[in-house]
Amino acid sequence: MNDEILDGVLLDEDCYLSMAELSRACSAHAEWVISLVEEGILEPGGSDIRHWKFSALALNRARTTRRLQQDLGVNLVGAALVLDLLDEIEGLRQRLARLER
Repeated sequence: MNDEILDGVLLDEDCYLSMAELSRACSAHAEWVISLVEEGILEPGGSDIRHWKFSALALNRARTTRRLQQDLGVNLVGAALVLDLLDEIEGLRQRLARLER
């Protein structure tokens, strides 16, 4: 029997997180989130840093970046490249699935 305890957050597509909520969900400081925005990994909504809002997709990208950094030692530039390639693979998979119907 597996006694592993799962911890997670369920968000619908209309839910947005503040900077503090995103930081807490990723167990990271706000400065790390700012660096993701500066690198182009995250694109917040809102007019200025005090009012930034992040989508559920941004949470997924931030957590993937965190794992890439912690598990593989990938820097932010490398993480941005990996995320772009993962997005492209997903787009191609969806396109292939449509063509196979």
